[in-house]
Amino acid sequence: MAGLIRREDIDEVRSRTDIREIVDGYVTLKPAGIGSFKGLCPFHDERTPSFHVRPQYGTYHCFGCDESGDVIAFLMALEHTTFTETVERLAARIGYELRYEQGSGPDREQIGRRQRLLDAHKVAAEFFQAQLRTRAALEAQKYLGERGFTPQDAQEYGVGYAPQGWDHLLKHLRTRGYNDDELEATGMFSAGNRGLYDRFRGRLIFPIRGIGGEVIGFGARKLFDDDQGPKYLNTPETQLYKKSQVLYGIEKAKRQIAKQRQVVVVEGYTDVMSMHLAGVPTAVATCGTAFGAEHIKIVRRFLSDDGSGGEVVFTFDGDAAGQKAALRAFEEDQKFMAQTFVAVEPSGMDPCELRLARGDAAVRGLLEAKQPLFKFAIQATMKRFDLGTLEGKVQALRATAPIVAQIRDVTLRPAYARQLAGWLGLEVPDVVNAVEIAARAPRSGSRTYEPRFEPPVQEQAEPAPRFQLPNPRDPMLRTEREALEVVVQAPHLLGDVEWEQFTAVECAHPAHTAIHDAVCAVYSGAGAGDVEQGRAWVEALTAAVPEQLRGYVAGLSMRALPASHEVQLQRYASGVIAHLFDRQIHRRQADLRAQLERTDSRTDPEQFQSISRQLMDLEVQRRKLQVG
Repeated sequence: MAGLIRREDIDEVRSRTDIREIVDGYVTLKPAGIGSFKGLCPFHDERTPSFHVRPQYGTYHCFGCDESGDVIAFLMALEHTTFTETVERLAARIGYELRYEQGSGPDREQIGRRQRLLDAHKVAAEFFQAQLRTRAALEAQKYLGERGFTPQDAQEYGVGYAPQGWDHLLKHLRTRGYNDDELEATGMFSAGNRGLYDRFRGRLIFPIRGIGGEVIGFGARKLFDDDQGPKYLNTPETQLYKKSQVLYGIEKAKRQIAKQRQVVVVEGYTDVMSMHLAGVPTAVATCGTAFGAEHIKIVRRFLSDDGSGGEVVFTFDGDAAGQKAALRAFEEDQKFMAQTFVAVEPSGMDPCELRLARGDAAVRGLLEAKQPLFKFAIQATMKRFDLGTLEGKVQALRATAPIVAQIRDVTLRPAYARQLAGWLGLEVPDVVNAVEIAARAPRSGSRTYEPRFEPPVQEQAEPAPRFQLPNPRDPMLRTEREALEVVVQAPHLLGDVEWEQFTAVECAHPAHTAIHDAVCAVYSGAGAGDVEQGRAWVEALTAAVPEQLRGYVAGLSMRALPASHEVQLQRYASGVIAHLFDRQIHRRQADLRAQLERTDSRTDPEQFQSISRQLMDLEVQRRKLQVG
């Protein structure tokens, strides 16, 4: 167990470290009088320099934001390191050996081995960068150019090239004094029957750096068709490189992440470069793994994720893999205090492709169109179900209600419950109730639950020829039953308009649907205008329906209609049919509105316009019905 660093050692490290030299790595300093230097403050935005450094005293002070301290405080604030980490880093820099109280310090052998590995990676990175400037790297140069990167961009991000062959890097590092045990521990080499050979061959190389800027691994992109390896090949797990704890670009983005209280998570190395070059300096990427708990710890550290603001923006492709990645990210959402968002380019381009096709402004605009991650998760989940059926809507509700229930801002939940009702075409109280149930449900295990309401009985008919008879107390089926009573008892009172409306409707209950179809078939066979009421008509209908429903048809023919004379009966008959048709229009409008809510006008403008036209046509029909 490591003890406390001795106070006298801390003082010695502080006094031996030139604060101007350290600060100059972050701030451009200019002379500001005897023994004083000044520059733009790294802790707040300013146009006129107000940040002063006094090497003689070993301190800094900003007259703009009042930040001040010594070299240790400066590095802790800028690098987000602990006090002990900072002192150890400064001690290593000046070659000072620290002493510890109440325990031992870090294992010197391990420190020495780690430093050797870091040095080997530094040498390798310089080797790869030099190779990128050779004629042998023409394919790598072409790849970068086609993606909009200049040689200066490549140099800025340390991009390099691993030449084709088996031992170019191996020979280079051996000449620098590294033995095979050390080389194998770097992860840059593989072991075969004849010994070690280069792991990266004929590939574009992206150096992966730790938070302090030191190279700890590499990502290698395939360039040649005869390369049988994967598209991207990364350093394996080593003493330095733990992929679940690494974010590509973090060493460049960390200061802006802390400053802007924002981090943008993209999917690839060139996406990070494109984001930064387009004016989004807060972008980082995972290295061959999903964004997970260890990455969240790193991000929270720079965001100062204490609930006082900040945002995490994920960018994913709009395809199925991207949606799956977004749902995985949502699983980790509760570990953030910051607000989480997702930004998806409508046509499916990644940030690198977007910058190349439409320029820097389009990349920045991608973030402006971000939406809450939970909203994206809801919509992605709904796509798994057939929302054209009641069963599909209920299944979708079972899957999405827990997502709404997990929205951390409880004041937003009711609003999104109402939004979800619109997307699904369900009643708002039912959806709100489902969300409340999900919120009370335990988090462990499956996210599904049983809602308090059940699908209407009419949607659960057993396979033909069995029919479950309609519930006479169900108010949703009342209009259907009354319309069927009219066509069974008084078909002669219906004109062409009423018959047209009746034949166009779709009944909700399977039994009513079967009777409706039989009525339409008999009416069509009799011919328009030849329908007569009475025994022949009822017998024809009874013969046309399934045997199980003949008793139900008999009941329809016997129930008294609420009219005392012919004129009143005719008005009643026309009104019932019109009401049934009006209900169908409303139901169809609700389904189309729900579909419209789920359709993005940017990604599918034709579908959006088609649904809008259908809604307009239905509204015209509805108004004509009201006028009539």
